[in-house]
Amino acid sequence: MARAHDHGDHHDHDHHGHDHGHDHDHDHDDHGHSHGGGHHHHHVAPDAMGRAFAIGVALNSAFVAAEVAAGLWSGSLALLADAGHNLSDVLSLILAWIAAALAKRAPAGQRTYGLRKSTILASLANGVLLMVAVGAIVSESIHRLSAPVSVQTGLVMLTAGVGVVINTATALLFFRGSHDDLNVRGAFLHMAGDAAVSVAVVIGAFVMARTGLYWVDPALSVAIALFILWATWGLLRESIDLSLDAAPKGIDVGKVRDWLAAQPGVVEVHDLHIWAMSTTETALTVHLTRPANDDGDDFLHRTCDGLARRFNIGHATMQVETNPAQACRLAPPEVV
Repeated sequence: MARAHDHGDHHDHDHHGHDHGHDHDHDHDDHGHSHGGGHHHHHVAPDAMGRAFAIGVALNSAFVAAEVAAGLWSGSLALLADAGHNLSDVLSLILAWIAAALAKRAPAGQRTYGLRKSTILASLANGVLLMVAVGAIVSESIHRLSAPVSVQTGLVMLTAGVGVVINTATALLFFRGSHDDLNVRGAFLHMAGDAAVSVAVVIGAFVMARTGLYWVDPALSVAIALFILWATWGLLRESIDLSLDAAPKGIDVGKVRDWLAAQPGVVEVHDLHIWAMSTTETALTVHLTRPANDDGDDFLHRTCDGLARRFNIGHATMQVETNPAQACRLAPPEVV
């Protein structure tokens, strides 16, 4: 009942346990890499994502400086508040960028998984920062509702309009990767939220210019804050789940268990664990009770291919037990 060892490649090769009493290297070319379009998502243009982060940080840093200057010149607290929100997003982009770079580092020393999980920590931090930004927006909006002030609406509309363009363009840089990588999705939501806030500032400034109703701007800010809260809650909840080693969203643990139980010769499945190694890579460990036969390696190859193809689980480790009469101490469901 030996377990497999690391192949040395830090990408998501399948690591197999088997019952022959020794370790055995398996295919490096096929397992965990070429199992359908969905399985490639963590290899989708990493350089492009790096460029997206670099461009996003540069554009938004420049815009924050311009927005602060315009806010001070025009007397617009809304612009200054939005600048603070954008600054938090620049810091979030930098955090996500660093995490994406760290995730590429090979395992070494005590960190046998490398630094891949930093992407999960970054997405969690991004979710928390968004919640803080929402609180700041609501707080500022309440203050402005109670004490409306006049502003230079023309300068506010121009500056916020530039913000709409910059934030939309930055969000589009992350749109492709946002479907597959929670960390990139956090960056996308930040930029999309910023674009929405800038739109609200433009609309509010226009309405104020036409009507003199200065309470419109903070009222719109509250609405945008609620939208950001709604959009962020799922990201934050999923980040917390992944931080607690829950199975990633979209993977039904029951279906995985049933599929494993249906494999040839398998009479019992226990000690099944599925968790995220990063925001794009999923790992699995499991004990399978199966009578001894001579197809051990073929069985492991086929099963790992199926896990990668059907469930996008690219890093599987299995322990095969051949004596159903001998109870495994990890078999009870309450034992982790």
